[in-house]
Amino acid sequence: MQNEHTQLVRGLGLIAAISVNVANIIGTGVFLKARVITCNVGTPGKALMVWVFAGLLSLAGALTYAELLAMMPRAAGEYGIIRDAYGRPLGFIYGWTQFLIARAASAAALAVGFAIFLNDLLGGVLKHDYLTYTLPGGHVLSFGRLQLVALGAIIITTLINCAAVNVSGGVASVLTGMKIVLLVGLGFGAFFYGSGNWGNLGLSNVGGACENVPITTGGIAGLAAAMLGALWAYDGWNNITFLAGEVKNPARNLPLALIGGGFLVMGLYLFVNVNYYHVLTPTQIADVSASSSVAAEVVRRLLGSAAVTLMAAAMMTSSFGALHSSILATARVPYALAKDGLIVKSLAQVSPRTHVPIRALVVQCVWACVVALSGSYDNITDYAIFALTLFYALVAASVFIFRRRLPEAERTYRVWGYPFVPIIFVIVCCWLIFQTIYNTPSQTGIGLLLILLGVPVYYILDRRRTSST
Repeated sequence: MQNEHTQLVRGLGLIAAISVNVANIIGTGVFLKARVITCNVGTPGKALMVWVFAGLLSLAGALTYAELLAMMPRAAGEYGIIRDAYGRPLGFIYGWTQFLIARAASAAALAVGFAIFLNDLLGGVLKHDYLTYTLPGGHVLSFGRLQLVALGAIIITTLINCAAVNVSGGVASVLTGMKIVLLVGLGFGAFFYGSGNWGNLGLSNVGGACENVPITTGGIAGLAAAMLGALWAYDGWNNITFLAGEVKNPARNLPLALIGGGFLVMGLYLFVNVNYYHVLTPTQIADVSASSSVAAEVVRRLLGSAAVTLMAAAMMTSSFGALHSSILATARVPYALAKDGLIVKSLAQVSPRTHVPIRALVVQCVWACVVALSGSYDNITDYAIFALTLFYALVAASVFIFRRRLPEAERTYRVWGYPFVPIIFVIVCCWLIFQTIYNTPSQTGIGLLLILLGVPVYYILDRRRTSST
């Protein structure tokens, strides 16, 4: 009977699985990162190659993950892979990092972004604070209409995801379709723009403002910074892994969702960015304000004053879709930790009607709201991003461990290009980690500290679990 109360059901088909992945990948990065990448590398050719390399790197990860998940299609897939390959302590630290730090900060940032875009659409009426408080050190906490909308977005997406997983998957499919139409429309609008010039693709950034872009000198540092920016836009390529225990026919659909979604997004990103350069020169892209986006400037040239309204609506749709998919997937991490007895066991219970871990969703909702109110979600994400890249590398490297440890296990899909594809993925991840440490040592140091705080927490919880059995 207890098993019935903690058992998820496989309700996501192939289209829904691809949609969950694509919806989480396409957030705001494709609208915001073209300026930063252009400033980092200087020319459209190099910028487009960065988008290609980052997309191929994500695909290398997806190809590797596909073998692992087809072999072990369980809830919170990455967590189970790390636990089985490296042990329970590292599995817990992974779950700690994902749930308490990275994914909560990501959800908070998406919710606040949704509120900001809604404010732009409504002409600024939400820019009103009820309370403000300045903390020691100058950090200002505020609570107003923007925060209320952000909290409402988190709560609404949580309520949607309390329904059966096939309902959540259907919502993700609709939102993903809207995003694809948006990007295709933006690309074709820029393509047919009468005053565009394909000669812009042969120019380079000369004297662009590059507001708030720390690395504009090109070279290895610029390439690494550009790659991190593009990878941020591709981040979420592994989102379906959290729902591996709820995908129908996982041996077939998980690899197709990971790989198909990756190719779809890479094609859309390249299409849109090529057409950015058709409308704007590299210097004009570099001159775009940090508070705006290249996409908004392109649409402004296409539609004039209507651009602000259209882009605000587009960014709202994109942010809400990414938030919905993020909330859907992340709740499976505390669910899996609870099933292993590493946190409160009640979080492993699922609704007898919808077979969804509603308690885990509620806890996640509360914590994401707290992070959203703190106003520090961007810093938390920055602190943790290098460690998440480390976890990507660890998951991919486990394919070698399982090939050696479980040579006779059924593998309905084997990673294409083995062993070179996973080796390249791991090497590039390690290079990005070292570049991040070198360029931002204080950020990465704080991120490592936040993650290592999970070590004593694990041993305290494990000691309590042992003493109670």
